[in-house]
Amino acid sequence: MSQSVYDRIGGEPAVNAAVDLFYRKVLADDRINSFFEGTDMDKQAAKQKAFLTMALGGPHNYTGADMRRGHAHLVERGLNDSHFDAVMEHLGATLKELGVADDLIGEAAAIAESTRNDVLGK
Repeated sequence: MSQSVYDRIGGEPAVNAAVDLFYRKVLADDRINSFFEGTDMDKQAAKQKAFLTMALGGPHNYTGADMRRGHAHLVERGLNDSHFDAVMEHLGATLKELGVADDLIGEAAAIAESTRNDVLGK
């Protein structure tokens, strides 16, 4: 059996580093940081780590809302494709900065992209 993307990028330490760096980028981006106003970022990061771990083929400990329900309140506030694109941009930049190989970044991006319609309530 081939290794999961999760294992190939370095498992839990890599996901933890990626999520921390990712949210620093997101919160510094005026295109999207308003969506996180009033958010407990420690809780948000923990949920994102669990979700990414599951999405990349690691242990399934994600117990958060499904993507559609979890983002519905943001869609009501105007969340759209341009915001999703900004998040994807930060995900790619984060993985590149952490030295993840391009083919793995591509696989991770494809997994993240597969959530677009649910996140945006389409």
